[in-house]
Amino acid sequence: MKREHPDFACQPVAPFGPLDAPLLIAGLAPGLKGANASGRPFTGDGAGPLLYGTLTELGLATRPEPVRIGDHPSTLRAADGLQLQGCRVSNAVKCLPPGNKPLPTEIRTCNRFMAAEIAAMPNLRVIVALGKVAHDAVLMALGRRASSARFAHAAEHRIEGYTVIDSYHCSRYNQNTGRLTAPMFRAVFERAVHLLS
Repeated sequence: MKREHPDFACQPVAPFGPLDAPLLIAGLAPGLKGANASGRPFTGDGAGPLLYGTLTELGLATRPEPVRIGDHPSTLRAADGLQLQGCRVSNAVKCLPPGNKPLPTEIRTCNRFMAAEIAAMPNLRVIVALGKVAHDAVLMALGRRASSARFAHAAEHRIEGYTVIDSYHCSRYNQNTGRLTAPMFRAVFERAVHLLS
């Protein structure tokens, strides 16, 4: 991949945001032209403006030039000054998956990183899982079977002292098909903020 795209990061993507945050946002995996290129979760692809724009509107993210939901993905760059406040973003899979779709073995292999991430966050109370893969990865990291808590948009689950809130993933595909709208996405994060207040 690095040979084809020498200017891309093409490395495992580290979590982004303060470790002492009470809110963890669990994503899926780096996108080819997103986090795989930029080295920062949700940066450079169509999912980023919706996520970081929503967080900005709710006071969970700041940048010298605020991120807006309608921004073009190219307006987000790893060195743009974006800072998260009270939340942290991590992916279920750390490297670009083949065909942009994580295999079960990759999810299992990377799950120790998700478990370590959760354990390392001393103030963590709420986890927002973006999509079923992230939902299942969070459950696995918490020692639960996927069948113990069914994924559904805006569903809430109390697991091991945490509240896990599900959302459809903020992918461009879900946005374009109307499966996920900006108000639906915002409502999930408004609920997360409410639970933390």
